[in-house]
Amino acid sequence: MMRRLFPHPLLSFMLFIGWLLLANSANLNNLILATLLAILVPLATQPWWPGRPRIHSMRLIGYVIFVLGDILRANVEIAAIILFMPARKILSVWITVPVDLPDPEAMALLAATITLTPGTLTAEFSTDNKALLVHVLHTRNPDAVRDAIKSRYESRLKRIFM
Repeated sequence: MMRRLFPHPLLSFMLFIGWLLLANSANLNNLILATLLAILVPLATQPWWPGRPRIHSMRLIGYVIFVLGDILRANVEIAAIILFMPARKILSVWITVPVDLPDPEAMALLAATITLTPGTLTAEFSTDNKALLVHVLHTRNPDAVRDAIKSRYESRLKRIFM
């Protein structure tokens, strides 16, 4: 019954929370509208989700907590760079990160993670979806950044998207 009502539970959850955040109010009308959106949009779009990936929900929650910690740490690092490092010493680089993820959703989540982390930005997917072009605000070792993205994020996403 629940699977029929919520064919895409993560999408339903995100629509519900997203609507409440956009409305900036949790009054009864907004709760009802958020619930309707969370139920109707996934049901209406279900035909266009033929090969939906299987997601390990508990690992996804752990991943979100892990990424939030990285975002906090990166905020401090980027603030120190901006406030205390002379502009001529900032070493911005573009790096290509090869990606070996099973689903387009996993690749999109990796790109979003990189972009959400201060100091990095995903600029482009390769045409074959096997690499990301990433801009890094400051690094002396682009290879270490590439390896960190693969080991810290991509490896976890492989375990989340079964």
